[in-house]
Amino acid sequence: MGQTTFDDDELLDEATDEKREVVREHLADARAELPTADAVWETDADNVLGALNGLSAALDTDAAVEPLRQARKEFLLGRQAGVFEESDELGEEIEAAVELVDSLQEAHERVGELTSTVPKLRSDLQDAHAEADDAGAPEA
Repeated sequence: MGQTTFDDDELLDEATDEKREVVREHLADARAELPTADAVWETDADNVLGALNGLSAALDTDAAVEPLRQARKEFLLGRQAGVFEESDELGEEIEAAVELVDSLQEAHERVGELTSTVPKLRSDLQDAHAEADDAGAPEA
């Protein structure tokens, strides 16, 4: 059996490495749950509403939010404990991921607005053209 050390510096170094690994794991989990570029860009839809519904589904970040929150919490806790510096590269990676998720969520909201607006526009246009056809039809 190996000799166990209780040296403060060694234990702190070990704790720092462990905390970094936990943050990296949460960040990797969050990134894995983000939509792919192709999922956001490509569509097999037959119409605009189908494309919007597909895009809305692709922009969903719900599964990425919790691991990203955990990564940020662990990072903030580690920074308070002096494990991470203010300008730590890992913190910058987390902030970049947060900004990306925020952008995706904003786009998701905009697509949601369009998804509810486009069918109404279609209906209004159909009505307008039907009225125009009725107005131009000769009376019998």
